[in-house]
Amino acid sequence: MMLKEIKKDLYSSQTTLVAVSKTRSQQQILELYDLGQRDFGENRVPELVEKYEALPEDIKWHAIGSLQTNKIKYIAPFISLIHSVDSYRLLYKINREALKNDRTIDVLLQIKIGMEEAKQGFKMDELKKLLKKEKSFEAFANVNIVGLMGMASFTNDKEQITAEFKSLKTYFDLCQKEFFNAKSFNTLSMGMSGDYKIAVSQGSTMVRIGSLLFS
Repeated sequence: MMLKEIKKDLYSSQTTLVAVSKTRSQQQILELYDLGQRDFGENRVPELVEKYEALPEDIKWHAIGSLQTNKIKYIAPFISLIHSVDSYRLLYKINREALKNDRTIDVLLQIKIGMEEAKQGFKMDELKKLLKKEKSFEAFANVNIVGLMGMASFTNDKEQITAEFKSLKTYFDLCQKEFFNAKSFNTLSMGMSGDYKIAVSQGSTMVRIGSLLFS
């Protein structure tokens, strides 16, 4: 278990660690919890709900995978942060379910920076046009857009990964300056087990790590 080592890497940058606990047992989660970890990420809604109901109330649950609109209602009462908002329609649905639960839900807009076709998210130019058209999504009173998320290409080419993270940080800075309140738009979620050190060097404020923690 590398929790202490990873937190040491992140300490100077004050980067938040989200422990990716999908498919992991409740006991494995509790082992990290007892060491002080409070942020956990899941990508399957039924598993997320089951763990939320069974585990300590002060855990901050993150929805990190592709989210179907018909599943939002199950996590709307408690979710701490949704990482993977990749469409205007999804944002609309989250806002509607948040309103029903008298909550404001924090979300990240997912940006496509990786080269693989399977990678999801807004294209940067596409999102910029949408932000201008929709006036920074001001109509969504029950959604708080706190930043961006992106996943680099699955490759051993560190220069490519660095360039992709750098481009996302540049775009994050632009969005923060032109479209959002800098105090609340403060989260850049990029970096996983294989590339989190590169992500941190390029300005990540939140990393999502699973295999290194649970191996």
